[in-house]
Amino acid sequence: MREHRPDSLVHTLLDEAVASSPSAAAVADAEGRWDYARLDAYSRAFTDWLAERGVGPGDRLVVQLPTNRELTALFYGASRRGAVFVPLNPHMKPYHLRSVLENAEPALVVCAEGDRATFEAVTGAPVHEFGGVWSEVEKTADRGPRPEAAVDVAPEDPAVLVYTSGSTAAPKAVVCPHAQMVFATRSMVQVLGYRPDDVVFCRFPMSWDYGLYKVLMCAAGRSEIVLADGESDLRLLTAVRESGATVVPIVPSLAAMIATLARREEDPAPRVRMFTNTGAALPQPVIETLRAAFPGARVVRQFGQTECKRVSIMPPEEDRERPDSVGRPLPGTRVLIVDEDGAPVPVGETGEIVAVGPHVMPGYWRNPEVTARTFRRHGPTGELRLHTGDYGSLDADGYLYFQGRRDDMFKRKGIRMSTLEIEAAAMDVPGVRAAAVLPPSDRHDLALFVESDLAPHTVLRELAGRLEQQKVPAVCRVLAEWPLTLHGKNEKRRLAELLDGSDQ
Repeated sequence: MREHRPDSLVHTLLDEAVASSPSAAAVADAEGRWDYARLDAYSRAFTDWLAERGVGPGDRLVVQLPTNRELTALFYGASRRGAVFVPLNPHMKPYHLRSVLENAEPALVVCAEGDRATFEAVTGAPVHEFGGVWSEVEKTADRGPRPEAAVDVAPEDPAVLVYTSGSTAAPKAVVCPHAQMVFATRSMVQVLGYRPDDVVFCRFPMSWDYGLYKVLMCAAGRSEIVLADGESDLRLLTAVRESGATVVPIVPSLAAMIATLARREEDPAPRVRMFTNTGAALPQPVIETLRAAFPGARVVRQFGQTECKRVSIMPPEEDRERPDSVGRPLPGTRVLIVDEDGAPVPVGETGEIVAVGPHVMPGYWRNPEVTARTFRRHGPTGELRLHTGDYGSLDADGYLYFQGRRDDMFKRKGIRMSTLEIEAAAMDVPGVRAAAVLPPSDRHDLALFVESDLAPHTVLRELAGRLEQQKVPAVCRVLAEWPLTLHGKNEKRRLAELLDGSDQ
């Protein structure tokens, strides 16, 4: 019999919320709202549904659905059954879908209405459209599920496979066990201070760990999550206000959109007390606009990777301090800065960021070579360390400063520099709404892309007043439509195609 620590299981976060606050609002979307008791009942009904179809511990359950109330019930229900939840972005193209399904080897697939044929063409697993699934779940919830459908789950068992958006066609899934996910969830809630009266407005899909963990964090904080992945850009601020949101997770593109909309209103959303940023550094002008539009709201900087969820958070009460820092390590974890040989570097010097602690995942699904390079055992105790591939430094007080990924750092004209530094300078130019830099390659020199009404030569002239001559790009392209990944990050692969002319 395996050791069973119920407080380290994903679904026990929901159990604890039900035990203390069954009638509190748990999850809302465009169609309605459930309290914790209702969410719990539907999740247990889905556990029963999985058991009836032979899906059990360790089986992969692939789900490609919109992020709504029902998806959260499926997530918790899979956890109770010991199945591995594999959420896929609804916008994933068939080319990538085929590779992911071959890698995951699902025991069962749940997809949107009309997508069954697409899945059946690329997998031999049973495929169920959501409508039929949910009809059965509702019937089971009404009559009550069988308690024996839930199984003994161990904290080290995988709960989720998160497929990350990488630079190659090969799929790469981070294995996320229950224990690591729960530890990261509780630590983030502790630092950010989620409260029972919080309403978290989340515009990100559960296929991205940023959206997935918001569901868990709200359960741990007894907060309500408003799932708004499909919300229109035009009424975004209205939706934030109508939801009564107090916490708004953002990425730079979403923050810029909110800031633009907020300039047009006198009282955009008075209850918002905190914005939490991830994905990329938030430009200072956007931060200042958010602070002006939402008086008293904290703008919290964070840094992380799916491979450990969160590396550091700037404590909310310190959001105006050390503006270049991305905060301190999560409670109970450590951050190391090492050189190419893995040796620690002195305080203030730049090296690779290495995360150590109970939040570090065990590796990538069926990818031992990349796992061995990224997740390394160290010392006589075999301590597992995540080598992030990101570079930064620590100050004397333990605050982390992010410098960029290995691919972001380069030499030009004898000077070492980072794309992030140049992008930040471009965002400081009045009239520039977005910026992305491509480092020099054998096909092009240092290049800058901006979204702006300014002429390219004007942007470059402004940069020349902010940066050393070697850091001023050779070319600037102004785009009318800004390419973003499914997670709201700059789509640099597409920008490279535009620069090289391969899109013609």
